[in-house]
Amino acid sequence: MKSTRIMAAALLILGSGLTLHAARAQQVGIHRTDLLQHDLGVPGREAVQVRVDFDPGAVAAGHSHPGEEIAYVLEGSLEYQLDGKAPVTFKAGDALFIPAGTVHSAKNVGSGKASELATYVVRKGAPLVVPAR
Repeated sequence: MKSTRIMAAALLILGSGLTLHAARAQQVGIHRTDLLQHDLGVPGREAVQVRVDFDPGAVAAGHSHPGEEIAYVLEGSLEYQLDGKAPVTFKAGDALFIPAGTVHSAKNVGSGKASELATYVVRKGAPLVVPAR
């Protein structure tokens, strides 16, 4: 009985990881490089830092995060749309703040590659990316 529970838990964890991998794989033209994941001094919170590279025309479809995101555009031009508001274009050197749970999308609107450094302050253990419904 105990081994059955352990096996079921292992399959659930494996399946969750595969689902996240599949969601990331569907983002054609988006390349994520995980840089840092570290516990914060606030219980239950962690910082996650990711470099996101966008091929020309690539779109990160509507999604949210279980905490705040601070995005810094490293190169190119990215158009962000937050909670259905008018899109805003940011260029290399610009930064923006995305509140927790805010549905947003990002699109490379330049002619070359675009990149951002995304820093998240999120609930530990929660999925980092939650697709919009």
